[in-house]
Amino acid sequence: MRFLVPKLNRATLIRITVLIAVTVGVCRFWLVPARIEGASMLPTYPEHGFTFCNRFAYRNQPPEVGDIVALRYGGSRRLLLKRVLALEGDTVEFRGGVLWRNGEPVDEPYVALPCDWERAPRTIAPGSIYVMGDNRSVPFESHVGGEIALRRVFGRPLF
Repeated sequence: MRFLVPKLNRATLIRITVLIAVTVGVCRFWLVPARIEGASMLPTYPEHGFTFCNRFAYRNQPPEVGDIVALRYGGSRRLLLKRVLALEGDTVEFRGGVLWRNGEPVDEPYVALPCDWERAPRTIAPGSIYVMGDNRSVPFESHVGGEIALRRVFGRPLF
């Protein structure tokens, strides 16, 4: 029973204080907790889910095609999870609901719901990436995504 309810002495209070300080530091500066709201990443991430975002994941290298990234949106308190579909210099388009990158159709096994998007080809500007959610069953205009600046990438979800 002593393990569950330790004797409150100086050593125990120091341990509790250090544990709280480390937890706050980790959750504020490294692994930021994020609640998932909305259906834009279905079926990869469920609505009302929870994950942690590693804010140092892309410190030394940029995201790659296929990565899921957390993006700053509407200030630093709101994050969006999106999948990277194209990198700077790539040409991206949607034909009949199929993603085409650099003139080749892309196999996207993570997109489970049907899509009928039609978007003209566009070349991604330097310092930018092209992102979109995995749930493509709703109209393109309903999605937040597209070409975004790399500086808006906050990190990568852990789970």
